[in-house]
Amino acid sequence: MPAPEPTPPQSSLPTAAADFGAHVLAECAARARDIKTATGGSPRALSLPAPPAHPAPPAPPVPTPPPPDAPAAMVPTPGLDLERILRGPSGLGTTALRLTLRERLPTPSEPPAAAAEGRPIPGLYHHEVAEPDPVRVEEVSRRIKSWALEEVSLYPEDWEEQFDGFSVGRYMVGCHPDAPTVDHLMIATRLMVAENAVDDYYCEDHGGSPVGLGERLLLAHTALDPLYTTEEYQAQWAKSLHADAPRRAYRSAMDYFLRTASPSQADRFRHDMARLHLGYLAEAAWAQLDHVPEVWEYLAMRQFNNFRPCPTITDTVGGYELPMDLHAQAAMQKVIALAGNATTIVNDLYSYTKELDAPGRHLNLPVVIAEHEGRSDRDAYLKAVEVHNALMHDFETQAAALSTDCPVPSVQRFLRGVAAWVDGNHHWHRTNTYRYSLPDFW
Repeated sequence: MPAPEPTPPQSSLPTAAADFGAHVLAECAARARDIKTATGGSPRALSLPAPPAHPAPPAPPVPTPPPPDAPAAMVPTPGLDLERILRGPSGLGTTALRLTLRERLPTPSEPPAAAAEGRPIPGLYHHEVAEPDPVRVEEVSRRIKSWALEEVSLYPEDWEEQFDGFSVGRYMVGCHPDAPTVDHLMIATRLMVAENAVDDYYCEDHGGSPVGLGERLLLAHTALDPLYTTEEYQAQWAKSLHADAPRRAYRSAMDYFLRTASPSQADRFRHDMARLHLGYLAEAAWAQLDHVPEVWEYLAMRQFNNFRPCPTITDTVGGYELPMDLHAQAAMQKVIALAGNATTIVNDLYSYTKELDAPGRHLNLPVVIAEHEGRSDRDAYLKAVEVHNALMHDFETQAAALSTDCPVPSVQRFLRGVAAWVDGNHHWHRTNTYRYSLPDFW
């Protein structure tokens, strides 16, 4: 007999937003004295307008004008208070009032070299973005190289060209345009470099192997999700965190992350890293069996072995927090998953020729489509472009619906941050001609 149809999921986002609203109002009232310090005014009773009968798309916040008889100290200087709010975390849904100004960095001593233009994949649905702030790029690049060389001894000298060619500074600055400081950008940058070190050393380019991968990933994961055991064995575990470059990088990057992230932000990141490692293991199993999965099976693996840990911390890097109950909603999880899936297929497409030139057979979406759908290399690649475009459209549709259903400012900001990550990820792949070139299919 046919399998029963699943019950259509019921969204609980409006309920969650309403429940969270009472908590937010209590927090806002408790912070009145902190707001007084930030604005130079006196605490006032907080009043919010009644929500509209039909929520409209979110609009930029408009400051409430002061009453005619307000003391001078309460009258904001035009533009300055708004700029301060927009540059730092604020609004309903934050768990702390952190008035972090966007820092001003010194002008570099030498103008940065012009970024490679690259060429977008014909027919690929994407959004053009501005070139990342070159001053920030230079500073992040300087700091991450110092961290990699001096703090964690991440790579030998003969890997330096590859490290520089990865252009991780441009990558992270472009993906996190709302980060208030370089310190916030460095949170994401260290984690990105550490994740790539695990991939290179354990899985692929620099001595990686599917054989024994599970053990290596498990021990590395304890640098993110610490072991709690007896005193005798705790010391042995702690020593093991310095045993190889991936574990050193994970341990250090996670330590910096925990200095800023809340406990719930840290827990969600660990969860997404476990997803990533599970995807690594599935791909390794296929490699050991010399098996090419079905297209849908490959896409299932790619929902785990993908960029998801990066956009999921966009609020930490932005200096605010999307509350746990809103982040965990099924609709939000679907948006994050679709963003990770689309950005990972972008990687499959731009790295296609790079992987063809590497020894062995590398699984990517065009290769799997060609194998199972009997298409030529060109037609399989173009079909993969169509899959990416469908994922992107679905991501944008689901994000827009969620933005309307849950008009909480932290949700709006988080969705904008995830969208910025998606666009920045494509921009980096397109312009990184050191690593990527397109096949001759057009």
